[in-house]
Amino acid sequence: MRVTFGAGVLRKLTDEVAALGLRRVLVLCSPEQEDTGRLVTDTLGDRSAGLLAEARMHVPIEIAHRAQRLAARSGADGCVAVGGGSAIGLGKAIALEHGLPVVAIPTTYAGSEMTPVWGLTENGQKRTGRDQRVLPRSVLYDPELTLSLPTALSAVSGMNALAHAVEGLYAPDATPIVSLMAEEGVRALASALPGVVRDGTDVEARANALYGAWLCGAVLGATTMSLHHKLCHTLGGTLDLPHAQTHTVVLPHALAYNQPAVPQALSTLSRALGGVADPARALWELAGRLGAPRSLRELGMAEADIPRVVDFAVSNPYANPRDVTADGIRGLLQQAWVGDPPQG
Repeated sequence: MRVTFGAGVLRKLTDEVAALGLRRVLVLCSPEQEDTGRLVTDTLGDRSAGLLAEARMHVPIEIAHRAQRLAARSGADGCVAVGGGSAIGLGKAIALEHGLPVVAIPTTYAGSEMTPVWGLTENGQKRTGRDQRVLPRSVLYDPELTLSLPTALSAVSGMNALAHAVEGLYAPDATPIVSLMAEEGVRALASALPGVVRDGTDVEARANALYGAWLCGAVLGATTMSLHHKLCHTLGGTLDLPHAQTHTVVLPHALAYNQPAVPQALSTLSRALGGVADPARALWELAGRLGAPRSLRELGMAEADIPRVVDFAVSNPYANPRDVTADGIRGLLQQAWVGDPPQG
């Protein structure tokens, strides 16, 4: 894939689309990003096949089908996905079904643009998979397009990206290069996010956060997901909890659960976070400094939902360095629901 960084690189979009041999592309975004979607559509001119501003988190299958029909009807030979994981996930759904290449323009720090991972939600369950067809062919990182992202959403989007790097450090298929990228991604994001939250118009902080998100997303694309992502996929698909906020809440607790089994990853995270003794606690404290949610209760989850989530999480667990047990996950979720500091 081709990755382009820099303030104002949106101006290169038409050339990028042409270089891929695409004639007409469908622009995808969420309702909240419709103004940005229209800006992208105007930039494309006669290469635009229209705008669909209906992307939603967890990619409901009915919206994916509607987007696929529109792409076919409009004669689009590619898609431009503008926004975060919702829009890029919708583009991936079209790529998976019809093989149309995707150009991604991230306006959040989710990192989905760097992975061949797709997800679809149907009947309250989220299915995920990997397929190289859904990996965007080109990614344009323009920090100017992230200036309108509210600081509260910036914080949770960045924490979501951090989760990719954290799990990549103890993934069964981690490599030395991937671990270096994960360490640098954690360092960059943990350093940039306080600046973004302090001043949402700070283009340099925004650019550094995008740099970290690129690294973290690339780590996710190169490694196998573990307990953290399994829990977040379960919570999102089953209870429709907000995606980035759920990652923010769960990350410190999932890391604390695994810390006893991953001493090398622990050492790397400690270094990336400035020499802290307890990376899980440090990430929980970082979320607090950013004003991000730290409990599943805040996100609307009922305590009575914990047993159902436990059942889903242990029925088909992802690869994980520590055994996934019902009692262990129940305790983890109880702490995350209350919002207590993480404990292994």
